[in-house]
Amino acid sequence: MPQFDSHFFSSLIFWELISFGILLWVLYKFALPPILETLETRKRKISKRLEQNEQNRATAERKLKDYEAKLQGAAKEAEAILAEAKQNAQRLLEENEQRLRAESQRIKEETTQEIERERRKALKDIKDTTAELAISVAEKVIGRSLTDSDHQRFAQEGLAAVAAQSKN
Repeated sequence: MPQFDSHFFSSLIFWELISFGILLWVLYKFALPPILETLETRKRKISKRLEQNEQNRATAERKLKDYEAKLQGAAKEAEAILAEAKQNAQRLLEENEQRLRAESQRIKEETTQEIERERRKALKDIKDTTAELAISVAEKVIGRSLTDSDHQRFAQEGLAAVAAQSKN
């Protein structure tokens, strides 16, 4: 095997070292910069995505807090609206109750006044009828026609008698 020959072996190692050095230099000069540039670009993209993800997370957390605050505000507003509706309903009930009481009182007063009018009218009718009957009876008893002054006197006497009886 000629490659293991000591004379041939040393010169082979020399040229292999030279070839390997040239290969390293070519790789360093031409292949390594694009590879390093690609790695640096990828590193920048990953860093940028990480920063963007962190910003998105912070934005999402902020929006979540805003949403929760709005939700709590809406709940408080709903409670306030419900309380106001209850107050309005209670106020309307009280107003209706007062209105109905006032209407009831008015009807009661009107009815009382109507009853009083009818009672007075009935008493007047009774007095008039009694006076006419008294005059008729008096005319029959006396047998003659009475004058207007006689009618008035008998009417007043009859009314006084009726009034005295109604008090008893």
